[in-house]
Amino acid sequence: MLRMLLLSYLALLLTLLPACLPRFIPPAETADTDAASAVCPLPAAVGTPAAETVLLRLPSGGVCEMDMQEYLLGVVAAEMPAAFEPQALRAQAVAARTYALYCAAARKHGEADVCTEPGCCQAYAADSALRLNWGEAYETNAARIRAAVEATDGEYLSYGGAPVFAAFHSSSAGATEESGAVWNARPYLISVSSPETAEQVPNYQSSVRIWRLDFRDTLLRVHPECDFSGEAEGWIGETERDASGRVAAVTLGGVRIRGTELRQLFALRSTAFTLSYAGGIFTFSVTGFGHGVGMSQYGANTLAASGWDYRAILAHYYPGTALVTAQQE
Repeated sequence: MLRMLLLSYLALLLTLLPACLPRFIPPAETADTDAASAVCPLPAAVGTPAAETVLLRLPSGGVCEMDMQEYLLGVVAAEMPAAFEPQALRAQAVAARTYALYCAAARKHGEADVCTEPGCCQAYAADSALRLNWGEAYETNAARIRAAVEATDGEYLSYGGAPVFAAFHSSSAGATEESGAVWNARPYLISVSSPETAEQVPNYQSSVRIWRLDFRDTLLRVHPECDFSGEAEGWIGETERDASGRVAAVTLGGVRIRGTELRQLFALRSTAFTLSYAGGIFTFSVTGFGHGVGMSQYGANTLAASGWDYRAILAHYYPGTALVTAQQE
């Protein structure tokens, strides 16, 4: 009798279970079910249709349908320190929502709207990872970020009637970069002032030192036309800077090389750098962190600390855009 009761209970449980799980589309061959359960949690209110959802491509290759609010909690937590000012967290929440909507409209991931790779879309941290990383501060940090997400529910930045490419980065060197220096030019991603300094930003100033022969060989691998005959002091030619003060290009060994390429070749934190040579070593002295386009996160936090609200912060870093909600469409 006991065995029959257990079998009946198991059958009932298997019948109800699919209704309680989020939609998960596995990759063509196999599904990473552990990854799916970790990254794609149960909705906050099971059985209540989400007003807004996002299709998230998982590292396993599967696609998870999530409530937009829950997705943004993971993005803001992964992209910005929870201790930042509430208005900065709100600005980040709007930028993250806008970026997800832009990616969804671009259909860059086929059946998915956005992925979890920060180098492609934007970072995302699952609740289990946040609990591990934050430890005893989990409840406090999660509450701060949830408040920012809920306060900006449905809001995104629009230009010409469509979500904008809401790029953001960690910190700038006095001014942000125009998008045309890194990607395609966009009218709302131009160079604007950014107030953060070394007092507000950890590792605001950094340096990369390369031995003379390593410097030469690294460049010759991608630019064999460089002429590095003669003394190393003469290898550095003219440095060109753009409107933001970042390096547009440096002439090295007689060849003009873009600042963005040098950043990649030598793993620089940004293109706001100077290059010098002494004692057999080339030194890049770097300010800030990131591509420099769009909103500076530390700049947003500095502005918020001085009394700016998130609407003013967003208007400053994305000039010409309109802050709208889904209900206004």
